[in-house]
Amino acid sequence: MMMSHVLARTGLRATARTMQRRNMAGGGFTDKMHVQKNKFVEEWNGRREITEQAFEINPGNLFQIIMMVMVIPYGIYDATRRELFKKGDRRHLKNGLV
Repeated sequence: MMMSHVLARTGLRATARTMQRRNMAGGGFTDKMHVQKNKFVEEWNGRREITEQAFEINPGNLFQIIMMVMVIPYGIYDATRRELFKKGDRRHLKNGLV
């Protein structure tokens, strides 16, 4: 229970009202405790906010986009599927995909 509730229940309401509250970590912030901004983090955050406006597809990056979005995920899927067929996983044996 809180100390003020205990004092209020015992009839010492005046003491409960005049009790001081503690400050966290010794009080408020001084001028020495201001946060220093990191210019690299601020630049990255600004670029992140406008990514959809700055993103463009051109012949130079089209190949990379196709590789990352289609070829690599399908390669992982195909390799995983072959491994499950090789091991004879019961989920693939039941549905007739083998």
